[in-house]
Amino acid sequence: MGDVLLAVPALRALKRRWAADPLVLAAQPRIAGLLAALGVVDRSSDFEALGLAALFEGGGMGSERGWPARCGEDLRRATRVVAWIGSREPHFVQKLTALVPGAIVAPSVGIDRPVWEHLLETVGATAVERALRVPVIVPAPIAEESRLALRGQGWDDRARFLFVHPGAGGPGKRWSPAGFAAVVERLGETLPRLAFLVHRGPADSEAVRGLCSRLTRRVTLLEEPALPVLAGVLARATAYLGNDSGISHLAAALGVPSVVLFGAERITWRPWAEHVEPEVVSMPTLDAADVTRVTGALAPVLGSI
Repeated sequence: MGDVLLAVPALRALKRRWAADPLVLAAQPRIAGLLAALGVVDRSSDFEALGLAALFEGGGMGSERGWPARCGEDLRRATRVVAWIGSREPHFVQKLTALVPGAIVAPSVGIDRPVWEHLLETVGATAVERALRVPVIVPAPIAEESRLALRGQGWDDRARFLFVHPGAGGPGKRWSPAGFAAVVERLGETLPRLAFLVHRGPADSEAVRGLCSRLTRRVTLLEEPALPVLAGVLARATAYLGNDSGISHLAAALGVPSVVLFGAERITWRPWAEHVEPEVVSMPTLDAADVTRVTGALAPVLGSI
């Protein structure tokens, strides 16, 4: 999800440039559906339904007859295509550009610059389009559904809260649970009216257990909500703290003041939003100086609650 959300500025540039044409995002269905629900794209398409295998197969243009018919309808009917995959596969590039003349095929990651900037460059974004870094707005029906979900967890519609996501896609991207716990405890001592919401996704059980087992104060646990509901909950947060993960990129895209934790080698994947404070920390070990820096980065955002 994080990689797709890094493409939001590029998707906005495409939508602005060809406003009369529907913008379709082909990705994993839950992720593509989320961006459609949030209005970033006009429609979602299942990536697996595109039939891209026919484009990757070798043999040249004439040796395999009928390969275009094996591609999905969305791909065959497209008037423009941007593919951030397959740039190193000559058969793929040749067949895609034959199917959709003028198709852009580019790598998903550049060199020595943020990923989101690279993606903008691949679509030839103008200076105006590069400036389209405003937050994504959650539609009213999703906002209401998320409000009800929070009330079901005991939220009173007024309490300000820090949204904490201690998980990530791999162990090397997860800060120590003890680090998260130390930050929560320090903030709880200085801001006694601040509430804490901890999110647990499908792969986050170990990280969440490690955090919660170290806490002395009460937190609210939000377990595996649907992605649109999660987006609505995030949009209500006073601030966000999390690792380099899809959830962190979603919080950033929604305009939540965020502190996102990175290993030094991953900083080029930092979010595109201007209100995000990326912090490089030791992973997965705990350094006391990191705790102080992360707490200090959150304190101005949270203010005197």
